[in-house]
Amino acid sequence: MPELAISTDKVAFLIEKAREFDVKETDTDVDSGSNGADDNMIDVLQDSGAGDDPVVQEIAGFISALTEEEQIDLVALMRLGRGDGSIEEWDDLRAEAAEGRNGRTAHYLLGEPLLGDYLAAGLDEFGLTWNDERTTPVV
Repeated sequence: MPELAISTDKVAFLIEKAREFDVKETDTDVDSGSNGADDNMIDVLQDSGAGDDPVVQEIAGFISALTEEEQIDLVALMRLGRGDGSIEEWDDLRAEAAEGRNGRTAHYLLGEPLLGDYLAAGLDEFGLTWNDERTTPVV
């Protein structure tokens, strides 16, 4: 069984954050002008597309702080979970991820619908589990 360069805790944190991002809806009331207290904080579940989304910023910052090896494994893990290869082809998936590395790992991963599900499925292929009740970031 191959070993991951990224810890299960870091992947679990990203799964949680990716799922927070996935549940966002498109902005339905762009000109509301109301404050959060007046609209029951519903705007937090809307994606304004303005690039100032705090969940996106948190995910991007976290991924950017990972080592190159961790980022490569993260991309390969997502592709494994997506079904682009099997655990027996891990070295190939990892090599493809390393070859395609261009410094935009966070942008690439955030563009992948169901990122959290794919990362979780990738961990499953390794026989690893993660805690879906995590509420604090991994340091």
